[in-house]
Amino acid sequence: MRSRRARSAPGAPGRILGIIPIPSSGTSAVATVTIALYGISWYMTATSASAQYGPASGLGGISGEVLLRLGAKSVAILYFGQWWRLVTAIFLHAGLLHIGLNLWCLFDLGPQVESLFSTAKFMVFYLVTGVAGFLLSLWWSPFGMSVGASGSILGLIGVLIGASFHHGHLGREYRGQLWRWVIYIFIFGLFFAVDNAAHLGGLVTGALLGYVVPEGEAETRASQNLWHALAVLSVVIIAGSFALMALQLGHPLH
Repeated sequence: MRSRRARSAPGAPGRILGIIPIPSSGTSAVATVTIALYGISWYMTATSASAQYGPASGLGGISGEVLLRLGAKSVAILYFGQWWRLVTAIFLHAGLLHIGLNLWCLFDLGPQVESLFSTAKFMVFYLVTGVAGFLLSLWWSPFGMSVGASGSILGLIGVLIGASFHHGHLGREYRGQLWRWVIYIFIFGLFFAVDNAAHLGGLVTGALLGYVVPEGEAETRASQNLWHALAVLSVVIIAGSFALMALQLGHPLH
């Protein structure tokens, strides 16, 4: 078994003006897809409102019908085998505030995870924790519709919490800061329509991954090839899920 690389504390990426984290390659790619999907969903919502001679939703709100068509988590996963919704839902958001908060967290946490582990591992973590979150959400509320990157965001927090157990005193201090994030998010979820089941699923899965997956780049050629293959597979699954979503866009909603 590979020994963990000795580090004094979880990695911290550079910041612009000491405030804004510098996006790394994986974080930037995820953010780009997320913003593009929001733009598409907003356009579809505005077009639909115009066709029906009604006002477009305020504050960049996205209609539920559009979210369902673009791949929101729904009971169609169970009834019609549309498993790809567990993936596409991660990149969809219901409004400007929703996507703004998640992107803020992503730009803060994503570079930290990439710095501490690697870009390849970040991509795998983001997908796996997001899907795990929606799986728990599906079990908890099979008939509810849900979208958002929050499960993956909590997954990244979980990854950092899991890794902090290997950094002694500094890890304990850092873990305390991360737990405050978790508490704030779950309290927020008690007062707003937030999918706390997806949050919990992402958090627990991320904590397990952060604890068992070695930090840093893989030290052996075989390990490097494995993580690169898993990262490529994650990208293929994401792309394939959106391809399957696109194929059903013209079909009646289930």
